[in-house]
Amino acid sequence: MRVKNILSDITLVIADLEVHLNGELRSSPTLCALLPASGNQGARVVPLNTPDGRPILLNMGNAIALEDADGGPLQA
Repeated sequence: MRVKNILSDITLVIADLEVHLNGELRSSPTLCALLPASGNQGARVVPLNTPDGRPILLNMGNAIALEDADGGPLQA
């Protein structure tokens, strides 16, 4: 196996994500891909595992927009 190309500038981070499960607010450290701001979109975080630790594929439909204190897009 070999790497042919690096296609994008993504940083791996561990984020403490909150999620509503069964009527409760829970949080857990989650492996995520941090995507830098591009065009008119701010920085986004895409979870790479479920709250119970099972891996999931990088899916842009799961992206969480990062916002600053004023609710605007964050530039990471």
